[in-house]
Amino acid sequence: MAISVFDRAQASARYIREQIATDVDVAVVLGSGLGTFAETLENKVIIPYEEIPDFARSTVEGHSGRLVLGKLPLEPINIAVMQGRFHYYEGYSLEEVTLPIRAFCVMGVKKLVLTNAAGSINQNFNTGDFMLISDHINLMLASPLRGRHDQRMGERFPDMTMVYSREYRQIAQEVASELGMQLHAGVYMALQGPNYETPAEIRMMRMLGADAVGMSTVPEAIVARQMGMNVLGISLITNAAAGIEDGPINHDEVMEMGQRVSGEFCQLLTRIIARL
Repeated sequence: MAISVFDRAQASARYIREQIATDVDVAVVLGSGLGTFAETLENKVIIPYEEIPDFARSTVEGHSGRLVLGKLPLEPINIAVMQGRFHYYEGYSLEEVTLPIRAFCVMGVKKLVLTNAAGSINQNFNTGDFMLISDHINLMLASPLRGRHDQRMGERFPDMTMVYSREYRQIAQEVASELGMQLHAGVYMALQGPNYETPAEIRMMRMLGADAVGMSTVPEAIVARQMGMNVLGISLITNAAAGIEDGPINHDEVMEMGQRVSGEFCQLLTRIIARL
């Protein structure tokens, strides 16, 4: 008999708990080029994904492929940080992509921060800007909730009216204001990838109301809401989407931009988490 997703999440959670002496208060998923934040934690315990039962492997440059558990500097807050995520385009199922989120929830984590690198559709955004995700459009055309339902994971038809916590977004805006940083708010659109979009597709996305586009985050957010987690989403605008500026788009640009703003990102994220 096949092992259920929930049972696999329990196995992952059990292993992670055995490596640490404390509960986890906040879980964070770091996007492409944003892995530096994990290095700022104190009292770190580092677990490569291949050691965690049923965790997939990160195969993309900029995703280190390890879980870093530690304490937020100067704060009594214990954090689990995914230094890199799994993507649908890597050939994983959405069940595999979102298993870590279910494992965190099984561990009792109720606060989740999702970050990603995204291309700007909104022409008022510049590379290096941060965008608070106010809502999303799932153009991956697939749901991680598809398939046999297990009541232990939450409702069969969870409400998605408020995927990204209004309270958390308010905290993020207040922190950004205090730091003198501009934090846009906008709608994130997720596609399967891994190819970048065509200019015609970007024009369509703008008409549909998207401000930024990427290849992740939305499946994780859907699962988190089903399981009752409160979610904050932040995108780093690493490039202008196709057709907005001349020239091709490549992954090296994404990585370079993440490294360039890593200091600002770590400061912003640290202060936000301290207030969640």
